[in-house]
Amino acid sequence: MNKKLLSVLSLALGANAAFAQSSVTIYGIADAAIVHERGGAGGNVNKITNGGVSASRIGFRGNEELGDGMSAFFTLENGYRIDNGEVDVAGTLFNRQAFVGLKTRAGALSIGRQYTPWHQTLGQVADPFVTGYAGTSKNLFPDSGTNVRTSNTIQYTAPVMQGFTADLAYSFGEQASSSKTGRQMGGSIGYASGKLAVRYAYNKKNTDVAGSPGVAPISRDDSTNHLIAANYNFTVLKLHAAYGRDKGFNSAPIQNPNNPFGGVRPTPSTNSNAMLLGLSAPVPDGTLIASVMRKDDRTNVDQDARAWGVAYVYALSKRSTLYTSYGAVVNKNGAGYTVGSNGETGSGDRAFNAGMRHAF
Repeated sequence: MNKKLLSVLSLALGANAAFAQSSVTIYGIADAAIVHERGGAGGNVNKITNGGVSASRIGFRGNEELGDGMSAFFTLENGYRIDNGEVDVAGTLFNRQAFVGLKTRAGALSIGRQYTPWHQTLGQVADPFVTGYAGTSKNLFPDSGTNVRTSNTIQYTAPVMQGFTADLAYSFGEQASSSKTGRQMGGSIGYASGKLAVRYAYNKKNTDVAGSPGVAPISRDDSTNHLIAANYNFTVLKLHAAYGRDKGFNSAPIQNPNNPFGGVRPTPSTNSNAMLLGLSAPVPDGTLIASVMRKDDRTNVDQDARAWGVAYVYALSKRSTLYTSYGAVVNKNGAGYTVGSNGETGSGDRAFNAGMRHAF
């Protein structure tokens, strides 16, 4: 009897130990803002928008310890619009992230839909607005589409060694006619220690169009994006700086492609650079954030732009904040850059927003 009881207790303890080594977390963000936009061809716009700071989302994150320093992990993340309750992208379930992976002492390997190293560098190191608010770097930097996330991706993330980090990503084009068509690759290498963080990121994508019966394929040069970013925390304020170099077809798509200012449709640059200087500083009861940016179009149309933004964030708690921000863009020679936010592209060259963000 005692032996049977010991066996049952051993099994129970073993089951509890195994259960303790696995975890699944439900997380998300709810972010809504009142927005006033000016300067577009359609006139002034007032609206409630989703994702003034961070696009609203709900996700599931899991981890299982496998022993000997190895673990399995996954992330499934859905975007939704808090202004009307709709799915952020119609016809999708986990449009933001959907991947599974294995982590060892030699690094982590993940497969699925994931953020690009280029976007992570822009948001984590370069932009004091973390690609949100009316001052978002998205206003001039090419942070949209497959520069943000890629599907069908294998990504390797190296373990942090004496402050150095590195990752590599490869996305399959999955075109029957060619293994090259539609593929994308990139990576980053960085260093962070104490008050300093520096990172370089590279992104390259093939923009060819595969042929189909009766339709000839379209061959183009690959597009490339280079980004070097740094920030330094002086305690009283944190300074940010970034320089991006973009070349090739679709290397720098215009955030709002719907010709928001009317007239002749602006031309997306195929040879440009972008610069950013910014800061964030603690102030009474909150944080002040500001940045200035410049877009230099080096093609013959010379559609340059300048932008600036400022925001004040009031922390109600560690998870809940109130915020207000203002951003402006000055376009030259028919350029079509707009003032947006994290969740939307914007309709004009000036915008004010005020909202609330809650993380859970």
